Amino acid sequence: MTEAPATHIGGGADTHPVGCDAEASLRAGTYSLLANLLAKPPDQGTLDTITQIDRSPEGADTLLGAAWHILAAAAERASVAAVDDEFHALFIGLGRGELVPYGSWYMTGFLMEQPLAQLRGDLARLGFERREGVSEPEDHAAGLCDVMAILNTPGEVSAFDLQRDFFERHMLPWLPRFFRDIQQASSASFYRAVGQLGEQFLEVEKEFLRAAAPEAGSSQRDNLV
Repeated sequence: MTEAPATHIGGGADTHPVGCDAEASLRAGTYSLLANLLAKPPDQGTLDTITQIDRSPEGADTLLGAAWHILAAAAERASVAAVDDEFHALFIGLGRGELVPYGSWYMTGFLMEQPLAQLRGDLARLGFERREGVSEPEDHAAGLCDVMAILNTPGEVSAFDLQRDFFERHMLPWLPRFFRDIQQASSASFYRAVGQLGEQFLEVEKEFLRAAAPEAGSSQRDNLV
């Protein structure tokens, strides 16, 4: 939905690399998986990849670890045709799906409202460009996860405070509720596990970013205001 930024995020000497490559890869990979699952129904290759998630007992000793286990088990049980039907019932439908995966809708009750305009301004300041031929508004849940995946790509220069500010301005106000709604949706089966992973990952991410980029001394916050 968006392209990688044309310039390095933040820029300048006062930015700092994002964590170690392993940590950044894990966070980017989780965002990327969520983006893919929210943008389109998974094919068999994606389901097979998810089933390979480590399900050893020691990996499930946190809520996030348990959510990964539940998702892997759900992918093992799922069929491509059933998940495709589920995706369309949840997010597309005849007129609209059971859920509306847009920030403006969740925050105002309407599409294409002020939250989308604010997001577009912030994306432009971060150097992101809209992909040619994409019709979805940028405040789609998949698009926001795409942005965070790119901001966490190892080797990119992206300050933690830029990540935190984008997360808190455009994701935290509505995405946790959206993921909880997926878990409660009557059409959800496989996607109930996706909702659990999304909710638990965002909770961990919230605490991680606030610890990594404390308010005091933040050097980049004004770039998104």
